[in-house]
Amino acid sequence: MVWSFVYVAVRPVPHHVQELIVRLAPENPRWGYQRIQGELTGLGHRVSASSIRRVLRAHGLGPAPARAAASMGWRAFLRAQAHGIVACDFFTVDTVWLQRLSVLFFIEADSRRVHLAGITANPIAPWVTQQARDLVMTLEDSGRRVAHLIRDRDAKFTGPFDEVFRSIGAGVILTPVQAPNANAFAERWVGTARQECLDHLQILGRRHLQRVLREFVQHYNAHRPHRGRGLSPPQPRPNYAQGGVPPIERIARHDVLGGLIHEYRTAA
Repeated sequence: MVWSFVYVAVRPVPHHVQELIVRLAPENPRWGYQRIQGELTGLGHRVSASSIRRVLRAHGLGPAPARAAASMGWRAFLRAQAHGIVACDFFTVDTVWLQRLSVLFFIEADSRRVHLAGITANPIAPWVTQQARDLVMTLEDSGRRVAHLIRDRDAKFTGPFDEVFRSIGAGVILTPVQAPNANAFAERWVGTARQECLDHLQILGRRHLQRVLREFVQHYNAHRPHRGRGLSPPQPRPNYAQGGVPPIERIARHDVLGGLIHEYRTAA
């Protein structure tokens, strides 16, 4: 038996075309190899579907179903819907008298603006529901629309609590069990509040905690820079690009929480 082999030369895909293929696939995760091939043809690049597959595989990109599934993950959902997402959570603070207080807060995903809802030693369901009503009224007065509420499965969040948000057309999204990263916006704020404020203070009681957190939330919303917002706070600070940078000698320090936190502003 005589075996014969036919060698087919594979034409290499130019580097700049490979870059275009790798760009098109993630930006259009539902596009298959032939759909990408058609788009390239319209742009003047003739590449076979098999070559497109090889290029994507070499860059760790799979076929359309796998890319589409990855693109619809939780992070992608948060990015796409951030403008209408509000997350909420509880955290606890122990006073010097060994009283445990529960803090309920809400945070807007797009702006990172925090709303301190309330502090209580007995977070019963009616109290929690009333805080939700107060928040909804505050957001409506400021023209903010809630499309989705993210919360965990804490028993303090009951049916009436969810109904407050459903009544304004918002969907309620429950995070998976033991998955704190699913409520990352809220979890990160709790960590920031502890690291920059609460870990350095002795809390005497509910009123003291309320004063401390109100002042910290004001600093967080109006002054503290956020990496997720290009180092801007939730409430825009003055833009000195148009009016010129103020001279250094006019920059004054403002103490927050008795000097625990410093803010720097332009003096009048």
